[in-house]
Amino acid sequence: MSLAEQMDTVTAGAAGTVDRHATTETFESTNPATGAVVGVFPVHDDSAVQETVERARPAAQRWAELGFDGRRQRLAAYRGYLARRLHELADLVHRENGKPHADAILEITLAIDHLAWAGTHARKTLGERRVRAGMLAANHAAYLEYQPLGVVGVIGPWNYPVFTPMGSIAYALAAGNAVVFKPSEYTPAVGAWLAAAWRAAVPDVADAFQVVTGFGETGAALCRAGVGKLAFTGSAPTGRKVMAACAETLTPVLMELGGKDAMIVDDDADVAAAADAAVWGAMSNAGQTCIGIERVYATAPVYDRFVAEVTERVRGLRPGSDDEAAYGPMTMAAQTDVVKRHLEDATSSGGRAVLGGTVDGGFIPPTVLLDVPESSSAVREETFGPTLTITRVADAEEALARTNATSYGLAGAVFSRSKARAMDLARRMRSGMTSVNSVLTFASIPALPFGGVGESGFGRIHGEDGLKEFTRAKAITRQRYALPVNLMSFTRPPAAADALARVMGMVHGRHR
Repeated sequence: MSLAEQMDTVTAGAAGTVDRHATTETFESTNPATGAVVGVFPVHDDSAVQETVERARPAAQRWAELGFDGRRQRLAAYRGYLARRLHELADLVHRENGKPHADAILEITLAIDHLAWAGTHARKTLGERRVRAGMLAANHAAYLEYQPLGVVGVIGPWNYPVFTPMGSIAYALAAGNAVVFKPSEYTPAVGAWLAAAWRAAVPDVADAFQVVTGFGETGAALCRAGVGKLAFTGSAPTGRKVMAACAETLTPVLMELGGKDAMIVDDDADVAAAADAAVWGAMSNAGQTCIGIERVYATAPVYDRFVAEVTERVRGLRPGSDDEAAYGPMTMAAQTDVVKRHLEDATSSGGRAVLGGTVDGGFIPPTVLLDVPESSSAVREETFGPTLTITRVADAEEALARTNATSYGLAGAVFSRSKARAMDLARRMRSGMTSVNSVLTFASIPALPFGGVGESGFGRIHGEDGLKEFTRAKAITRQRYALPVNLMSFTRPPAAADALARVMGMVHGRHR
């Protein structure tokens, strides 16, 4: 029976199941819009997490032994399963995360595209290759390859519960690793569905992708379980705790943390296009986007037009859980307190809300803030809500200086009709990623690495860098023939070192 035939024999009732191990404690996942229970899941303790990782180890060996072609075939079966059940998964994301069904479809589509890229490009990126041996080892052949780490732990977020963790899961699997995934406690059903889908699509190596559920203690247990690497997505404070736990076992980490991304709107920008992009970047997913636009610096010649365009677009947005809503509720109720604090600080320090500005319940109206001081928490800290500050600046250089005056460095955007000017600003923006005349586009291009600097983390997912992130470089040399004089031997002639020094002088000494 083919893989496709095998996965089609699995019933829908299999999705969402999680191995409880010996765990008795459970927790509920709820719909943030209605409070309805989506599912009940185990709080996996240290023992359960360790058992899961140990079960993944032999699966990791079998998965690695399949080679690039075998893994590519099975990753294709997995993305095929996801694509055929896209609406089913999107409905679950809508119920558990709160975002509109259409936005969930977009998120899942991007994840499927990344799965395809990772599986297709793994051999070219990681496979064995010959490298030049150089003059001193001319009698040797030199080889480089990238080997899997074994079991990779992934701790995922709740804001994009499919796309974001898949940036680690897909690339770790394509690189030959098994994965143990701990989804956010706010979206465990999505994580369980993804793992169940893997078991359906790849039954011959089902344990290569497993899930554990729970709270921070479960994530800490995964850090200490002896995985080859831990990939974490979340806030900087939680990231520090994850790093501390991983340091106990010298487990390497990949940190994809928060951002306070800015957009620069230059004198010659297409103001209407910039406004449309800023509104999407700020308000989509209720602003719960690490690479979302939270600040805009518009130059004086375009500031008034930009504010008018943004205001007009935002005025037509409405949060809700129905099909016509622009975005959904805050997934994590506690995040509303952060948004409220930032809005209060912005208005009390001289800023003004031209739209919105209030927080009453989980559905936060879109908010546009003007004249907010740079010292305000609404400018300095990650808000993670449907808010946008717009600031007038003299020119793009001032905009760039203000953009870079933050401890974060995840992403940003530049709008300008001048390619040279826009690219120059983009290069000098202190961020891991910048889009020109668009927002968030880099995340949709699988070949581009994704990650930040400073408080936004380190390491990269996506692209060739993302594949290599989940491997160890392995160097091999093979002597092809013996040299008359072996410099790396106690039998070398006394004059050999002097001869070598003369050769180095002739080859390299002329350079000044």
